[in-house]
Amino acid sequence: MNIDFHGKTVIVTGAAHGFGRQISLEYARRGASVWACDVLADELVETRALCIEAGGVCKVGAVDVTRRDDVFDFVGAALRTAPQVDILVNNAGGVLGQVGRPLEEVPPEDWQSIFDVNVTGAFYFCQAVVPGMKAARSGRIVNISSGAGLGISLTGIQAYAAAKAALVNLTRQLAHELGPWNITVNSIAPGFVRSNPATERQWQSYGAEGQRRLIDSIALKRLGAPEDIAYSVLFFTSEYAGWITGQILSVDGGK
Repeated sequence: MNIDFHGKTVIVTGAAHGFGRQISLEYARRGASVWACDVLADELVETRALCIEAGGVCKVGAVDVTRRDDVFDFVGAALRTAPQVDILVNNAGGVLGQVGRPLEEVPPEDWQSIFDVNVTGAFYFCQAVVPGMKAARSGRIVNISSGAGLGISLTGIQAYAAAKAALVNLTRQLAHELGPWNITVNSIAPGFVRSNPATERQWQSYGAEGQRRLIDSIALKRLGAPEDIAYSVLFFTSEYAGWITGQILSVDGGK
């Protein structure tokens, strides 16, 4: 199976490291014009350098996905270079440095901030790219959710579990709304992957015994890698997945 994205314009959010960086790199390697964004401007420079080193095209921008004007400005910049955004990967999210606490100890602003970065940001980006996709009667959207959105969160963070579940159902809802324009909307639900500073801290917090239990709970008896998530995104946005929409793919080594 040869998956090629020459001539395609792709936006990847949360691209400073981890899944977003790897997804950007894989698209760049396959000929796409990549627009990568994150709030971490310095690390975005490295993402861009890796994409260019791989022979690809990558433009980057510091974007807070919770700010609608920032989102629309970034998409507008991409649209000044191409007639439409062909592919959107909503990867921005995470726990924002929070840790699990009892329900009654969670302040409202902590709840809202996690919900905004994981769900509202994806909603804004979809709003920004969909008019062009509708005009072209073609488009691919992939939302990076989590196993936490299908069950419980290993982090113990209530807002994270709720936000990822919301993103799962936003995916299903938009698939039905946008299907008449040949726009597919799918989601990848990763299992635990050591992909960024937050997941590395989480991994170390388990200790040797907790790490062993986690791996033993996986059918393949090993952790995944950012590439495993990126390859799944490539499939969903390729010509081979043209009749797949509204689906949530668990990429977790088997549970």
